[in-house]
Amino acid sequence: MALLITGLGKAIAGDAITFVASAPNAVVSGEQFRLTYTANSRDVRDFRIPEIDGFEVLMGPISSTSINYSNINGNATKQTTLTTTYVLLANKEGEYKLPGATAKIEGSNYTSNSLTIKVLPADKASTQAAGNSRGGGSASSGSSSSGNTSVSSSNLFMRAIVSNNNVYEQEPLLVTYKLYSRVDISRLESAKFPEFDGFLAQEITLPDEKQWSLENYNGQNYRTVVLKQTLLFPQRSGKLTLRSGTFDVVARIANQARAQSIFDDFFSSYSEVNKTLSTPQVDINVKPLPSGKPASFSGTVGDLKMNSSLSSKVVKANESITLKIEFSGSGNLKLIKTPEVKFPADFDLYDPKIENNLKTTASSVTGKQTIEYLAIPRHAGDFTIPSVEYSYFDLKSNSYKTLTTPEYSIHVDPGEAGSETTVSSSFTNKEDVKYLGKDIRYIQTGKFEVKKQGEYFFGTFTYWLCYIVPFVLFIIFLFIYRKQAKENANIALMRNKKANKVASKRLKKAANYLKENQKEAFYEETMRALWGYVSDKMNMPLSVLTKDNVGVELTKNGADQAFVNEFMEILNTCEFARYAPSNEEHAMDKLYERTVNVINKMESFIKK
Repeated sequence: MALLITGLGKAIAGDAITFVASAPNAVVSGEQFRLTYTANSRDVRDFRIPEIDGFEVLMGPISSTSINYSNINGNATKQTTLTTTYVLLANKEGEYKLPGATAKIEGSNYTSNSLTIKVLPADKASTQAAGNSRGGGSASSGSSSSGNTSVSSSNLFMRAIVSNNNVYEQEPLLVTYKLYSRVDISRLESAKFPEFDGFLAQEITLPDEKQWSLENYNGQNYRTVVLKQTLLFPQRSGKLTLRSGTFDVVARIANQARAQSIFDDFFSSYSEVNKTLSTPQVDINVKPLPSGKPASFSGTVGDLKMNSSLSSKVVKANESITLKIEFSGSGNLKLIKTPEVKFPADFDLYDPKIENNLKTTASSVTGKQTIEYLAIPRHAGDFTIPSVEYSYFDLKSNSYKTLTTPEYSIHVDPGEAGSETTVSSSFTNKEDVKYLGKDIRYIQTGKFEVKKQGEYFFGTFTYWLCYIVPFVLFIIFLFIYRKQAKENANIALMRNKKANKVASKRLKKAANYLKENQKEAFYEETMRALWGYVSDKMNMPLSVLTKDNVGVELTKNGADQAFVNEFMEILNTCEFARYAPSNEEHAMDKLYERTVNVINKMESFIKK
């Protein structure tokens, strides 16, 4: 079938040509619907549509032209739109794809977008079964009505749909709260969705304007709309339950009263019905991760890749180098623990810089995380940065996989004069030789003064004191210097001494976030302060610290059970407040005070 449209004008100069096909995404078998093609020009020729399988053309093509004039700041424009419409009948249920139509618009060939239309089966004769068989995600009735109108739970309900009821720990699953309706909805009101106890939650961003679609459920066709979507990561194994959620809607239905006149039939009256919908509880079976976890496994589950790069392999002493490690893939990427890189002992290290570029989708969290390690070599020589291992649980093969970075060799050249400290037991230089000649004094031939014995400076107490005092001071300074050098060489001791100072800086940063009401940043910095303090004080890498072993280590260092419970409660509060925000406001200032008190208590009983 072809349609020839003669040119009656041109589109606006400079506007891009658009040629768009549109139709409903889903229709019911035996019902009619419209298929339209729209171009922003009247100069359309050789218009052809593809073969339409599965549908019967009842009417068309019907063409119409609309012109829109606008004047903005004295700049007059004209927008011309040509629309071609077909009325189709859906004959048989199934899913059909309509290829794009073709046309020559203003002398150039264009092809419209293709369409996929799903034809749903017609409603079953009995609707009673729909209300009795919606288990595992349907709504319970709880309605109030006005007048003689009411809405049954088979015509309006809500479901909590989970993508998978049987998952591993940290394996993402999607829960979708969807509204099903066979009546007109006047408005959507307050919603109370459940807390996701035992899960870390990531919200899926939905359009501000709700998108309604058609869906066949239990033999009946409903208009549906997604109210909320959340990606959940189970944090422990066993049976976890998604509790019931509620949603208030206002339905608009026609009154059933008999018409008193012809005008009552023409002007139908409607009533609004308030209805509270609720979803039943949904049970999730969470399987524990298999045994045989690698030593470098820290809880990451999904599909992961790791790349690394070094800024330079040849540097001078006191020049910085940067090691970059990048994780990419999908899974619980926000919970990736920063791997420990074992730099040479005399490299000065700084806190890693972490940059996240992550996106939450309906299937998982995808994207990449980049970690940059800054180090400064202090002496010349050849050094090696060993490879880094990081393990994760692969959901495709249901097995653990270990990623490794290459080993890096670094050559450090001597730095500029004065930038290195060289210790030597004996040394000479040109300046010593120059002043050596001044030690010989010539015999004085002129007048000279004779002093009595005991009046000269040589051999006096003050004379010897001038030698003894500098010597004693030299011994003291040498002792202090060697002690400091020994302590600086002991990395564990230095970390222990600086633990409180580092934690104080992080808590100060958290306090700034608290003032600015940046909740996620506040909880993240508070967690870093706690984990970092314990890591430094106990000389344990962050990569091996977990909730399971930190309590044991605290107990070994003299903490009682009440203190351990307080510490774990603060960590749990930070994690759940950061990743699973609830409708309740967390008292961040109180949590900050508790964190400061906990660190002060640890400072008193953890002695290294």
